[in-house]
Parts: sequence; structure tokens; C-alpha cells
Amino acid sequence: MDDFVRDKLTEWGLCKWIEKFKEEEVDTESFYCLDDQQIAKLIPKLGPQAKFKKKLLKEQNTANPDKSDASAQVIAPSIGTSNKRKRKSDLQGESFQQHSRTKKQCLAKGPRSYSEQGFAKESFYCLDDQQIAKLIPKVEPPAKFKKKLLKEQNTANPDKSDASAQVIPYTSGTSNEGKRKSDLQGESNQQQSPTKKQRLAKGLRSYSEEIIQADVKKIMRCVLQKIPPEKNQLNDFLRKKISDLKTEKREVVGVFGKTGAGKSYLINAVIGLKKFLPSGGVRACTSVLIKVEANMQNSKYEAIIEFITKEEWRDELWFSKNFRQDNEEDDTEYRDIDEKLSALYGEDWKEKSPDDLMDAKYFRKIPEFLLSKEKILTADEDEELSENVIRYTRTKPDDAEDKSTRRWYWPLVKCVTIKVPNADLLKHVTLVDLPGSGDRNKSRDKMWKTVVGSCSTIWIVADIKRVASEVEAWDILKDACSNMGNGGQCNQIHFICTQSDLHPDAKDTSKDGIRDFILKRNQQAKKEVMKEFHQLKGVKKHFSEESFKVFTVSSIEFLNQKYLNKEQTEIPKLKQFLKELNDCHKETLNYVSGARGILSLIQGASRRGGAEIKKAVCTILERKMKGELVEVWKQMEETYLAFEKCLSDGVEKSERSCEKVLESVINPKKRSGSSFHMTLKYLVQHNGIYNAKTNKNQNQRKQKNLNMELSSYLTESIEEKFKETFPNEVNCEPFNGKLNSFSLDTKRMKMNPKYKDVELQLEFLNAEEDKKKNKLIKIIRDRKKKIYSSLMTTVEESMQKCYDDAKVISGTNSLRNMRETMKKHVHDSKNMFKNAKDIMLNQLEDLMTDIMKDLKETMQESIELSLKTYGDSIPDVTVELDMVKNHYKGLREPQKTSSLFQSAKLMKS
Repeated sequence: MDDFVRDKLTEWGLCKWIEKFKEEEVDTESFYCLDDQQIAKLIPKLGPQAKFKKKLLKEQNTANPDKSDASAQVIAPSIGTSNKRKRKSDLQGESFQQHSRTKKQCLAKGPRSYSEQGFAKESFYCLDDQQIAKLIPKVEPPAKFKKKLLKEQNTANPDKSDASAQVIPYTSGTSNEGKRKSDLQGESNQQQSPTKKQRLAKGLRSYSEEIIQADVKKIMRCVLQKIPPEKNQLNDFLRKKISDLKTEKREVVGVFGKTGAGKSYLINAVIGLKKFLPSGGVRACTSVLIKVEANMQNSKYEAIIEFITKEEWRDELWFSKNFRQDNEEDDTEYRDIDEKLSALYGEDWKEKSPDDLMDAKYFRKIPEFLLSKEKILTADEDEELSENVIRYTRTKPDDAEDKSTRRWYWPLVKCVTIKVPNADLLKHVTLVDLPGSGDRNKSRDKMWKTVVGSCSTIWIVADIKRVASEVEAWDILKDACSNMGNGGQCNQIHFICTQSDLHPDAKDTSKDGIRDFILKRNQQAKKEVMKEFHQLKGVKKHFSEESFKVFTVSSIEFLNQKYLNKEQTEIPKLKQFLKELNDCHKETLNYVSGARGILSLIQGASRRGGAEIKKAVCTILERKMKGELVEVWKQMEETYLAFEKCLSDGVEKSERSCEKVLESVINPKKRSGSSFHMTLKYLVQHNGIYNAKTNKNQNQRKQKNLNMELSSYLTESIEEKFKETFPNEVNCEPFNGKLNSFSLDTKRMKMNPKYKDVELQLEFLNAEEDKKKNKLIKIIRDRKKKIYSSLMTTVEESMQKCYDDAKVISGTNSLRNMRETMKKHVHDSKNMFKNAKDIMLNQLEDLMTDIMKDLKETMQESIELSLKTYGDSIPDVTVELDMVKNHYKGLREPQKTSSLFQSAKLMKS
């Protein structure tokens, strides 16, 4: 059995039968040739068997469209659509009406048979006549069952329901105006049909590419076994290159939004589960990250819970208890502490010491916390897992019984990863429900920054009723944009207005009138959001208008379609976006290209002769490489000098303004000494993080970071140059594209008849060059995050002594003494800004040097081994090379799906 079969069984939720397929040696080729008898032998239980047959048929039709129509004609009779079978079913239905037994009595023996055969909802809809007869052996019950099942299948058929949903709303209007709108919408639907065809073609392509990838992997495993066991430079090189072939892809979509904005409803609708993530009568915890991704291992719903450490929790307890004793009047901080500790301990915490609160009795149900291990919850159904995971992510504020009897563990949780089976949209995508800002807990804050920095897309979720004035949503974008942009890899921001189906102000309350009101209001909301975005100068330093998109969605209307069709709810647009994000065409192409290059090298190394031309080509390539490396280094040096100039300006401004910045934080206007005392104590206890009152609402607070404010002039000085040097846009390359333009010109040389004898070696070098540049670009993308964040990190480390000294100050005049300690430290430590500049430049120089060294050494080794080495006992891979070349050719023409089908069929021949 190969990876393709294993992956398909896992994807279809049939992991239980993997060992059986392995025993029978079912590989990709034989997988597509299985008949009913063989399937029954592999999967004896009817439930999973029916499910497998449905999935296999769909897969076969996708990989071979010419046969799909015929297959459909064969299947149709089995679900009772022929006239003869229909008449028989109708007659049997009439006979049943004469019986006094109820439906429940007729099928009383059914449930036991269903349980024995391992039935799930999906397999229930896949039953054929033979399987129904086995489950319900008597004559009358099967007939009734089939009639009911056919009705249920038609009801559940999503394609039919979609069609009806689109027709009904538009025929309800009686006015001419309504008719015109209906006609226009009809035209719009016709215009959309090519898009649907494109989506279908893309879906067919992705299935074919899975087959191609599995086949090429199988080929390369076989080639790896063919390489002679003798240790020498060429054999070791080939083994390493084959092992380095990878097709990994993981995109992260971060979801921000205040509690009640509709994040849970949105995620549930997008992944197709109604009540998966809890919402409504529960209050979200503001510090727990929730990741949602596909379960590729089994068909269970899983939650992996990661806790903060015992030491971190003990520190939080000490601070919380001391804070409460000193001041219970500071509403915001005290309320946060009370909510957190009451969730875990109830009312016990108020009368107990931190040591008492670390007693193991409080953690009996989560021993993993004390053992510093992850806790794993599993369930067969999504709602079951949702119910079990609530206490690790949220709390029910008004449930008196729960408050006294249940513990809520979210104060101890750092991250929850939820794995969903059969979730195609999450196969290569992780959705992350994120807190709006970092956390005072170091490990949570570090994880938040890491996850935000890894997001390729950000969803900002806000209620459409007050979208333009939604301060919190815009504050999230402003505060986190540097972590997403220059400090991350985000290239798209989607501002998502939820609850777009609300219509309290609609004057025309007819169905058409309400629909028109909703659509008009949604367009207005989009304009308001774009207007607000244009005013955010700080955000626009990181993100262009092209990267910012607005959606108006309704999760409820997507499910019910009372006023809007599915497309108008814009949930399908988000689903399509995730589908495209899942696309692995580039990764598959790179894998097949790399495999083609390696096979070309093996085949070339097995050929003798051509020593003179190899030597000549080697000289040409080495000379070319030196010239190309010089050009890349010139661009890097220009970048370094530009950064140095920008940072020097930033250092000057920082040294001139740092004391003023500090004063604005530790001695703000309109805050009396007594009310601010605990805020400053909170700040030094949490190494610069504090809660500041907002300008628009003095009763609200937002988390801020003194270290970030002190380093702000430094970061602002390099924002524009950093974005230009390390762009996040998909089609832009680092260092002004100079690295990507590096070329040994092997593609052009390969076309010259003069170099026919080294054509295969040139093919390998071309593939190796592309592979190395792609790898280096990924390395640059990861390391640039650390380079960007080094400015604030250096300032934070320089301020640490200041915080430590201020922490121990207490007694009379403690507020004044803390302020004086901090002022003196900043005044005496202005060199921290120059240190920050030097550290960033050192890291930039290290990156440049490492890139040049890696590129030079890799290409030099590849040139020498391909043109200066002959392989003894190197296997002949002519057949394998031809197969991979055919696959590569198909992948290079993604629009022509027929090419891909031919490539897929090659594997079967």
C-alpha cells in the first residue's frame, strides 16, 4: 500500500480499514480497479462499505470524466428511478397504508442491524438495493424504506436544494420592478456559470494532482532503493536530494474580533458545522488561542489542550493576591483578576494564599497541567466535543449551578487545537480564533506573536450595525498591523461584517423589499469600511488597498436562505477563498520538478563520454555563477546601507524623545496618583505591559506595551524600506527580486544542440537552482520576522533591570520612587537605541552572508557532481524519467485538465 491509498482512507474517515488494505497490497493502481466483491472483502461492514463505494465512484469520475455519464446511468436504477421500479414501489407503498402498524413498528428490527454494520449518516444515504435487503430481509419493510430513503435523498441533495433556493425568491414578486430585478438576477446567474465551470475544473485538477503526486512519490521511493548501497559522494548526494523532496504546505488564517461579533458563527458556517464552536450564552476568554484544522489521522473530533506552566500560574497567583490586598478600587485590573480566579476556584481564592491555591485538589480533572503535558479530548460528534471543550476556552457567567459545581479551566490554557475529520477546506489551512492583542503571560504573548506572524491572511470580524464606528475592530488592526505586516507574512486582510441579514429599518417588509434593503445596506457598509481604511496611515504602511477586502456575511441566512440566496450571504466567497488557499499546485509542481531534475542527473551520470564538453560547460557555469553572485551581493549591500541610514535617523529621534514618551506613560494627564499607583505597579510587574484608558471611552481600557512605545521611532524609521526589501505580496520577491533573478542560464543552454550530450545534467541544474531559490525565499521570510522584532526586543531587554528595580519598591512614596527609578534608568540608558540598531544590522548582515554562502555552496556542489563525476553501477531510470516528465508536462498546463487526466492514467498503464 502507498501513501495515496493511506491518505484517501484517512480523508474519507475509514482509517480503521488501512491495515486490511495494507495486507491485501492495495496500491494506487489497484485502488481504482476494485469491484464490489473485492470492496466487500476489504470492508465487510455495510455502513463503511457504502460510504467507500460512494467516495470511490466520485473519485473515479473525477479522474476519468469520460466515464462519469455512463457511471451515472448505471447508478440511477439502484435508487429507484426507473418507471418499472417506481410503479412497484408505489404499489408496495399503497399496501403499507392498509396496515395498522406504525413506521416505528415496521422497522423495529432495523436499529440493531444498523448498529452492527457501523452506520453513519453519510453511509445511510449511500445504500443500494442489495445492502438494504441484507439489513431488512423481509419484503415489505425494504420497499417502504427505499421509498422513504429516495425522498430523503432528494431532500438532502445539496445541488437540488441550491437550485430551488435560487428560483423561489425571485418568482414571489408581482410588480414590474420585481420582475426586472428577477431578470437581472437571472442574467447575473448566467454570467456566473463560467466561474462555476472554472471551479469545477480546478476541483478536477486538484484530484488529478493528488494522484500525480502519489505516483511520483512512489517512483522516487523505488529509485531510492535502486541506488547502489556503496558509500561515495554521488550516491550520498542522490540519497540526500531524494530525501529533501517535500510538498509541505500550511496556510494560517487569523480571525480577530470582539466577543459577540459572530466569529464562532462565521467559522461554523465556513467549515459546514452548525454548532461546532460554542456561541450565544457563553462568554469568550480573551487569552486562549483556538486553532481549527483538519484531522488527517482518523475520523474523530479531537481537541489538544496546551497549558501554561505551573511556575507561570504561581507567579500570576502571587501578583493577583498582592494586587487585591493593595487596592480593590482599581476596577479594570481587579475585575480581570476576580473573573479569572473565580472561574477556576469559585469563591475559595479570596481567603487562601497562593500556595494553598496550588494544591493538587484543584487540578484533579486536569492532571496534565501538573505534569506539564497536553490534554487530549476526543468525540465521535462535533457537538459532543464542543460541549466538552467549553470549559477550557470560555465561561458561562450567569449559570449559578455551574458557578458553584464546575470549574472553568481557561485561565490555565495557552492554546486549544481542534481537529475536524473530513474537512477538505482545512486540509492545508488552519483557522485561528485570536485574542485582540498579546498577553501579560510571557508564554501566551510569545505564542500570540508567533501565530499572528505566521498568518498569511487576517479576518477582522465586526458587527455590521456599527462597523465604521467599531473602535475595537479598528484598534485590533492598528495595534497588530506591524506583527502581521513587516513582522509577519500577511498579504491579505479581510474585513468581515457579520449579521448582514438584520433589517430593523426596512420600510418595505415584503420578502423582495427586505432583500433589497439588505443588499443596499451591505453595499453602503462596504463603502464606509473602505473610507475608514483609507484614513489609517499607519496600517497603510504595511498593507495596500489591493490587499484589503470587505465582505458582508450572514451565517444564519446561509443556512436558512429566507431573504438571500447563498451567494448573496458571501459565505461561499470565503469558502472559495479557503479552497484556493488549500490549492497545492505550486508545491506539487515543485516536487515533480525536483524529482525530474534528480532523475535527469541519475540518467546523465550513467552515461559515459563527453568529457571535453562537460569540462567546458563546467567552466562556463562556474564563471556565470560568480558573476550572478556578485550582482546579488551588490543589491544586498545597497539594502544594508539604506537600513543603516534609516536606523541612524531613528536612533537620533529615539534619544531625543524617549524621556517624553516615558513621562506620558508613567505620569499621564487626568490620572491622580492614587488611581494610577496600581496601574504603574501592574506595568513593572508585567515588564512594560499595562492597561491604558482609551481616548473615546474613559471607562474602557486597552492593553499597551511601554517597550513598543519606546522603540516606536526606530521601527517607524525603517517601515517603508523594510516592506520594500521583504514584501509579503505573493508576486513580489525579497531584495528587489535580485535573488530570484539569479540564473546559471541552463534553460537556454539546454536548447542549444551544442550541449546535447549534457542536456540531462543541465536539466538537473535548472531544477536545483529553482528549488534552492524557493527554499532561500522561505528562509528569508522566516528570519525577517526576527530581524524586525529585534528593535523592540533589545529595548525590552534593556528595560528589564528598570522593571526589576521598580518591582521591589513599596511603602510611603512608592509611586514617586517607582517613577524616579524609571526616569533615571531611561536617562542613563539611551545607548539602548544604538544597541538596537547594531543588533538589527548584525542580524541583517548574518542573513545576507548565510544566503550567499548557501546559494554558492549548493550550486557549486551540484555543478561538480553533475559534470565532474561518473556513476559506477548507477541504475537506468529511463522509464521513470519519462513518466515524471509526462506528469510535469501535465502540471505545467493547469487549464487543460485533459492533460492531467492523461498524466493520471499513465500510472494505470
